[in-house]
Amino acid sequence: MLFALGAILAAAAELPLGGWIQIPILSLIWWQIRKHSSPSFKSTFLLGLSFGLGYFVLGLWWIFISLHDIGGMNVILSCIAVFLLSGLLAIFFSCATLSLKTSRGKFFPGLVLAASWVVTEYFRGIVFTGFPWMGLGETQVYGPFAPVAPYLGGLGCTFFVVLASWQLLSLRVHFKTTTLFLVCAIGLSQVLSLWSFTKPRGEPLTVELIQGNFAQSLVFKPEGMLQQIAFYKSVMIDSKADLVVSPETALPWPETNLPTGTLEDLQDFASKNSRFLLFGVLGRHFNPADGREFSNRAIGLSSGNPPYRYDKSHLVPFGEFIPPGFRWFVNAFSVPLSDFSRGSQNQPLFLINREGQLPLYAAITICYEDVFGNELAARLRNSEESANLFINMTNLAWFGDSQAPAQQLRLSQLRSLETGLPALRATNTGITAVLGPDGTVLAELPKFTQGVLKTTVQSYSGKTPYVIWGNIPILSLSCLLLILGFVRQRRI
Repeated sequence: MLFALGAILAAAAELPLGGWIQIPILSLIWWQIRKHSSPSFKSTFLLGLSFGLGYFVLGLWWIFISLHDIGGMNVILSCIAVFLLSGLLAIFFSCATLSLKTSRGKFFPGLVLAASWVVTEYFRGIVFTGFPWMGLGETQVYGPFAPVAPYLGGLGCTFFVVLASWQLLSLRVHFKTTTLFLVCAIGLSQVLSLWSFTKPRGEPLTVELIQGNFAQSLVFKPEGMLQQIAFYKSVMIDSKADLVVSPETALPWPETNLPTGTLEDLQDFASKNSRFLLFGVLGRHFNPADGREFSNRAIGLSSGNPPYRYDKSHLVPFGEFIPPGFRWFVNAFSVPLSDFSRGSQNQPLFLINREGQLPLYAAITICYEDVFGNELAARLRNSEESANLFINMTNLAWFGDSQAPAQQLRLSQLRSLETGLPALRATNTGITAVLGPDGTVLAELPKFTQGVLKTTVQSYSGKTPYVIWGNIPILSLSCLLLILGFVRQRRI
């Protein structure tokens, strides 16, 4: 039953009002755990594990596509890998549900559960380099607690989702007080949206986001690489926009080995036409600390500025670096995988200095770097220049026609909500989109089509409370509640 409810909770995230729908489903899950749990911690842990397995198996099934359909891994081994990853992530859910054994009362158990959920989700985002994908907070971009994000981030949204879902359990017995609490919580959340911490800066920027729609299998063949390079080069040179962005590894060769004249022609076009070009390549970035030579790089070319380079900092395990002891797993693939060098977390921003206009700075993220809200907030907080927009470059062709693109789009929307900055997303197969500072999708291209999204984006300046403080406020509150819960339990 709990496995099925976990799967239903994951499926609800994909619905238009998923952030609202998940709350009563979570309430039903808490009711089932409380109903079937025995006095032992083991029972509660296993019930939480069952719910988490259902949630992650359905929510992350697209990893099977990259392992089996594209990577050529044995179907049984691919299924086992997805199941084991789901089980590992479900353990964090199990640990959070254990708090139900340590608190008593009508209202306080909900506070402790919400606090424990925040703390375990925080650790899920940092343990083994972190994988906070499919958090409850990201679905709130279409939910009642989205306005909390600029203040307390995605973890703050998660806190109120769990607390509200727990309070629903009391609706039948304490209808008036429960209804009053839910109305006040949602109402207060909406009131928070009245304050804005960022404001427009300069004139709108004309942009073109290129979606090549190249099959991942082509990247492993020389003729496919040349076809891809020729396409992106041609479209960038034909552009009329101020800023042109191509996806991650749009030019899928090391920059020093690209076809003769590729970078020179692009630089010449940018210089003569006052354009700003941003595209992905394999960079040369020898790191003497780890002996790795290549990086997942974004290159920016413009007139009057030296070439800009951003090397991806938060690498994907197995896809971009091989964890110690897992070479055997990588050898099970029939495609070449990289062992990239890691870029610094605090790299310069991309300067967009149009003639006669205020200079703008873009914070670049590659692939799933926009999953990590606290890291991006720290980058903005520590940067010498103030960022005015995000640019994400990614390639989700590895995951076929699945919900992975929509999931990452929601994560990008949450990042815009947290920071109050607009975002540009240039992807290979989708979803290529422009996001407003409140996370609203302003324009997008259909998935699995080759095209160019031509539009404008208004840059913003300023810092939200979340950028200034990061996760410190919500983690401090959660830890305090957990300590109080422990003290109350000891007194019983």
